Amino acid sequence: MFERRIPEWLRHAPAPSVRGFATLAGFEAATRGMLISVYPVAMYDALRDAALVSSIYFAIGIISLTAGLLVPYLNRYIPRRWMYGIGASGYILGSALAIVGTPEAIVLALATNSVATVITFVCFNAYVLDYISRIELGKCETTRMFYSAAGWTVGPVLGVVLWGWWRPAPFLISGLSAAFMLAAFAYMRMGNGKLITRARKPPPNPLAFLGRFFQQPRLVAGWLFAVIRSCGWWAYVVYLPIFAVENNLGDQLGGILLSVTNAALFLSPFMLRWMQARSVRYSVRTGFMACAILFAGAGVGAAAPWATVVLLFAGSFFLILLDICAGLPFLMAVKPSERTEMSAVYSSFRDVSGIATPGIAWLILLAAPIAGIFVAAGTACLVAWGIASRLHPRLGEARLRPSDPVRDLAAAE
Repeated sequence: MFERRIPEWLRHAPAPSVRGFATLAGFEAATRGMLISVYPVAMYDALRDAALVSSIYFAIGIISLTAGLLVPYLNRYIPRRWMYGIGASGYILGSALAIVGTPEAIVLALATNSVATVITFVCFNAYVLDYISRIELGKCETTRMFYSAAGWTVGPVLGVVLWGWWRPAPFLISGLSAAFMLAAFAYMRMGNGKLITRARKPPPNPLAFLGRFFQQPRLVAGWLFAVIRSCGWWAYVVYLPIFAVENNLGDQLGGILLSVTNAALFLSPFMLRWMQARSVRYSVRTGFMACAILFAGAGVGAAAPWATVVLLFAGSFFLILLDICAGLPFLMAVKPSERTEMSAVYSSFRDVSGIATPGIAWLILLAAPIAGIFVAAGTACLVAWGIASRLHPRLGEARLRPSDPVRDLAAAE
C-alpha cells in the first residue's frame, strides 16, 4: 500500500529569512505610505480646525504609546501570531472606517491605524530578534528599507492625488495592501516565536519591564538614538513645509522633497556596504554629526530660505543612514528572554517623538521663529553624537577573533 506522506514544507515551515521580513515591511510601507499625507488633509477637511486636529494627534499619540507598552502584558493571554494578526487587521478596519467619511469615523480610523502600527511594530521586532542573528541585523534593516522604498516614495504623492480624485480610493488601496501583508505573514508561519526557556514566573507588567529597561544603559542609549532620529524626521516632514509656505516657496515643496528623500531608500544597500566597511559606532556618530551641522545651519541661515531648504534636504539623507544603523545598538543589546518586552519599549520612540516634538516646537515658537525648531533638532543630534561615543568600537562585527583589549582601547580613542 502507498503511504500518504505530508510534504516536508508543511510539516516543518522554513525559518523566516531576511527577505521574508523585508516583504512584510514592504507591504506595511505601502499600507502606511499611502495614507501618511492623506490623514492630515482628511482630518482638517472633516474638522476645519487646525488646533483641534493638533490636540487629537496629541491624544492619539498617548493612546498608541500606552497600547505599545501593554503589548507584552496582553501577550500573556494572546499568542504573538494573533497579536500580529490583530495589528494587521487594524489597518483594514481603519481603512473601512475612513471610507465612511464622517468626522467621528475619520478620527477613529486614525486612532485605529496608529494602534495597529505600534502592535505590528512590536511583534515584527520580536520576530526579527528571534530569527535573525545579531551579525545579520544590519543586512535585515537595509533589505527592509530597500523593500519599503517604493511604498514610501510613491505612496505619499499617490495617496493625495487619489484622495482628490475619489476620496475612498487611497483607503481601499491601503486596506488591500494590509490584507496582502496579513496573507504573507500567514504564509511565513512564524508561530509565536522561539521559546528560549520555560518561564518560572509570570511575565512582568509594563511598569516592571520599564525598570529592567532603565537598568541597562545600552538599551537606554539605543532608544534615545531612535527618539532623536524620529524628532529629526518630524522637523523635516512637518515643519519644513510650513517654513516653505511662510517664505512663499510654495505649498507643494515639502511634499515633493519628501518623495525625493524617500526615493533615496533605494540607496540603502550602498549605505550598508559603507557601514560594513567601518563600524556601527562610526556610522551612528557620522549620521548624527552631519544632521547636527546641517539642521543647525539651516536654522541659523534662515534669512536665505532656499539655503535652509537645501541644508534640510541634505540632512534628510543622513536621517536615512541613521534609519539603517541607529537602531542596531538597541537590537544588539536585547537579551533573548526580554525580546517582546523590550520590543514594546523600543516601539515607544515613535509616540514619544510624536508627543515631544510638537510640544517643544510650541514652546520654541512662543519666543522664536520656526527656524528655531531646526536649531533645536540639530542640538539634539549633537547630544546623540556625544552619547554614541560610548558605543563599543567593534559593535556589529563578526566575532571571528578573540577580543584584544589593547586594540579595542586604541579604536575607542
